Amino acid sequence: MERERFEPRIIGFFCNWCSYRAADGAGTARVKYAPNVRVIRLMCSGRVDPSFVLKALASGADGVLIAGCHPGECHYIEQNYKTMRRYAMLTQTLRALGISERRVRLVWASAAEGTQLAAAVDEMVEDLRLLGPLHWSANLREEDHEAAFEHILHEHEQAMEVTR
Repeated sequence: MERERFEPRIIGFFCNWCSYRAADGAGTARVKYAPNVRVIRLMCSGRVDPSFVLKALASGADGVLIAGCHPGECHYIEQNYKTMRRYAMLTQTLRALGISERRVRLVWASAAEGTQLAAAVDEMVEDLRLLGPLHWSANLREEDHEAAFEHILHEHEQAMEVTR
């Protein structure tokens, strides 16, 4: 009997100006890549609050891909530098929660880099297949989710001046 191959569920937060257009360009150019990413388009990667990532993982995603404009090329001046700072803090939080930081990725892709974005998606899918399913939501009771998120949000508000 052949084992069924694990297909990871990935949430992608893509900036409108570069990475979303790169994904669109990859589709238009018929570049094949794994269909495992469910894309949420944001105006800027700087809009990705770490709580969005934690909520996605707690809601059943096996990984999260954050994609934005290359540093120095952000349409909102320096917001992708804010993304880098948040990502660094997020990886520390994931480690503290016992979650492999390989489950969350930050990639840069200009609108013309559809092939590179597709390769990053394929690479992440393969890494997550090796890690296996997260099952984070099954390991926490619902009431624990809310308390954990409130605590993490409070820490982020203090450390990064993130407001809700």
